[in-house]
Amino acid sequence: MEIAYDEIEDILFIRFNNQPILRDISYGWHVNVGMTKSGIGQITILEAKSQDCLPIHPQIAQIEQVQVV
Repeated sequence: MEIAYDEIEDILFIRFNNQPILRDISYGWHVNVGMTKSGIGQITILEAKSQDCLPIHPQIAQIEQVQVV
């Protein structure tokens, strides 16, 4: 997993694996999800600070496992 933030462009990039992206899905203007063969490969959040996605507080954030049906 890799998390990168571009301060100049205000883009938060979260990569879960290095598999090739097969399809991109946009969730509104600010969130793009890159899908791989095995599921989500990356998430890109545009205007991350203005969308209150930064700063990330790992001690507060809860990660839920999503079951694919």
